[in-house]
Amino acid sequence: MIAMDDLRKQFTTGRGRQARTVVAVDGLTLHAQDGAITGLLGPNGAGKTTSLRMLVGLVAPDSGTIRVDDVDLRTDPQGVRARLGVLSDARGLYPRLTARENIVYHGRLHGVAADVAHARCDHLARLLEMEALLDRRTDGFSQGERMKTALARALVHDPDNIVLDEPTNGLDVVATRALREALRVLRDETGKCIVFSTHIMQEVQRLCDRVVV
Repeated sequence: MIAMDDLRKQFTTGRGRQARTVVAVDGLTLHAQDGAITGLLGPNGAGKTTSLRMLVGLVAPDSGTIRVDDVDLRTDPQGVRARLGVLSDARGLYPRLTARENIVYHGRLHGVAADVAHARCDHLARLLEMEALLDRRTDGFSQGERMKTALARALVHDPDNIVLDEPTNGLDVVATRALREALRVLRDETGKCIVFSTHIMQEVQRLCDRVVV
């Protein structure tokens, strides 16, 4: 479960007389349950990415609280990160590594034993229909192939909570459909808590159990 309560964040841009304050997030409250997909809906520039960056500990909120599985981000940031699988808008793959190497390496960083990481990699490849990609270097991947690899990487340590920032950006129709189906499986068969941001109303209608605007 993910609980974000009354989050606020503002930034200062420019210097001197040109300085101005921009309110990025103003009083956001979002509660996402296990076994459900919660959508964070809003236009570009509405603060969705900033909200998710606060959730995963990359940006500190000015006020408000964040708890993941009842673990407080401020008092135990490592505990929160261990409970999250994150698919950011910037996929961040190592281009010289194969898809398998990217996925397994991420699992090892989370303390997953090598044999377990390889087994989970194979399982996720079947789930995401990307078995043919596993032993190819990622520098030539399409957007859809990069998305699948990055999603498998985010899931390899078997987190209970999944966070996705605009996951369908740049994807074609086939890749978008595959992502939706994978998220449904993760919700229905494993009971994951899933939060994703989007500016596309149709995605929310087709996928979400609950929406925060």
